[in-house]
Amino acid sequence: MKFYTVDPKPYLKLRIIATLIDYGIYFIFYTIYLYAFDENPEPGKATVTGVMVLPIVIVWFIYFVVIESSSQATPGHDIVKLKVITEKGDKPSLSSILKRRLLDPIDIFMYGIPALICISKTPKHQRLGDLWANTLVVKATDITETEVTF
Repeated sequence: MKFYTVDPKPYLKLRIIATLIDYGIYFIFYTIYLYAFDENPEPGKATVTGVMVLPIVIVWFIYFVVIESSSQATPGHDIVKLKVITEKGDKPSLSSILKRRLLDPIDIFMYGIPALICISKTPKHQRLGDLWANTLVVKATDITETEVTF
């Protein structure tokens, strides 16, 4: 039987870099998609409506939820060597990652200030999405594995 002890650290700079990478990649897709499927002929006022909005949501779901739940990290987190785990040290479920990511807009539209405050002030350095989903963002070195045999 294996037990995991997690000693999370804030990693503010790494988390900011990971978020900038991830949303930078997503923003590039979003911009190209809007440019390709723009329904508004007026320059500078690109719009996509109806069913054409669906791929934007699907790509967000795949990039942030599916990839993170399968590999415990988005490409941005992977680059800076961070991963998402549950508070018990296990791999989070798809629903936990979805909960975690549904609160991203609060952090992003408020310039990351809620995330910075939460990460700095909570004992396990969790942002709002992590608190709701009971997840942690850690490096592999923050996890100590102890195996017990009977």
